[in-house]
Amino acid sequence: MRRLYVLAVTAIAAALLAGCSGRARNVLQPEQGAVYPGATPVSMLVATTRSLENARPGQMFTGERSDLLNFAEITVSVPPAGARKVGDVQWPRRLPANPATDFATLSARVLSPTQAMAAFNQRMRQQRQRRVLVFVHGYNTNFEDAVYRFTQIVHDSGAPAMPVLFTWPSRGRLLSYGFDRESSNFSRDALEKLLTTLNRDPQVGEIAILAHSMGNWVTLEALRQMAIRNGRIAPKINSVMLAAPDVDFDVFRRQIAAIGPKRPPFVIFTSQDDEALAFSRRVWGQTRLGAINPQAEPYRSELKRDDIILIDLTGVQSSDSINHATFAQSPQVVQMIGSRLVAGQALSDSGVGLGDKLGRIAVGAASTVGTAASIAVSAPIAIIDPKTREGLGDQFEMLGSNVADTLPLPRGQAKTTGH
Repeated sequence: MRRLYVLAVTAIAAALLAGCSGRARNVLQPEQGAVYPGATPVSMLVATTRSLENARPGQMFTGERSDLLNFAEITVSVPPAGARKVGDVQWPRRLPANPATDFATLSARVLSPTQAMAAFNQRMRQQRQRRVLVFVHGYNTNFEDAVYRFTQIVHDSGAPAMPVLFTWPSRGRLLSYGFDRESSNFSRDALEKLLTTLNRDPQVGEIAILAHSMGNWVTLEALRQMAIRNGRIAPKINSVMLAAPDVDFDVFRRQIAAIGPKRPPFVIFTSQDDEALAFSRRVWGQTRLGAINPQAEPYRSELKRDDIILIDLTGVQSSDSINHATFAQSPQVVQMIGSRLVAGQALSDSGVGLGDKLGRIAVGAASTVGTAASIAVSAPIAIIDPKTREGLGDQFEMLGSNVADTLPLPRGQAKTTGH
């Protein structure tokens, strides 16, 4: 049985590689004439602890670490509504991209810190809202994956906020979990510095944070450090959204305790059928925050005590086969949550139209998510996304006898040992 399981996992990995083969690489090389009638340009500023060294044209930043906090400004064209499905990234199959059907890079330039601040302030002056959205991606995410997925989130949410991408050194490889985990630790000081700088900017009124998967770890650590250093989280941070957090539940409890009571609403998106977090649980041997049952003890009592808001997506159908990116893969969830939050409405399970699987689990005070949280309409990159994964081919030989020890059991077996 063990040998059959290893063979099955290897076959799945091969299938994923085949699914990746049709996608263009190094798509961040700006394309002339990519503006297309009906397409929408999305611009963002980037702060990153990734390295510039040895980056290929169209790659901009690698998955290796930099001691400097680097900056960039990128604009991506999103194809017209009739040519795309809400929640999906339309990756070009070849370059140059076709802006009628594909995401296409219009401009991409590396900035100095001074240039980055000037560009940020200029863009803030141009928009009516004084909100900033900071997005922190998860594990197994290369630079272009982070840029294009954040583009999709900004576009599909219609959020009135200035997009700022914080991207840390992930190698974008399925079996580089350890490197990615340490890279998130490596980057927490830089994220704290970025958030502190935004908070001090007089043009900024509100800051919303959206983190996904392992990106929740660097986010929580940065906020914990900030609270310890200053006695509280920066006051302009008024919304913290944790999507499928790959964080030990007990560690999260300690982080929240260290952050203290002077904090904005924390909203956690959970799913008990998230196979990516089942994988992480087997690696760490501990329950992951994004996979808890919010109605079970001790989770219910402890989260109620800390006034944490949870949105349970267990069982919600989507095209994401491992249920780690339901926000991104389910158009119904994207549209429902986006329309309600943009309108400033609190999330609830009434009138959702998705059955009783999607609802706001009210734990503690009925705090609102906040208008700046309207951007939480899709979760970032899935741990294994056949449209966005690269670099698997050179890793198959590493599976071998370690596969059964590091990957989750088949779904039926995982259910018997889970929570």
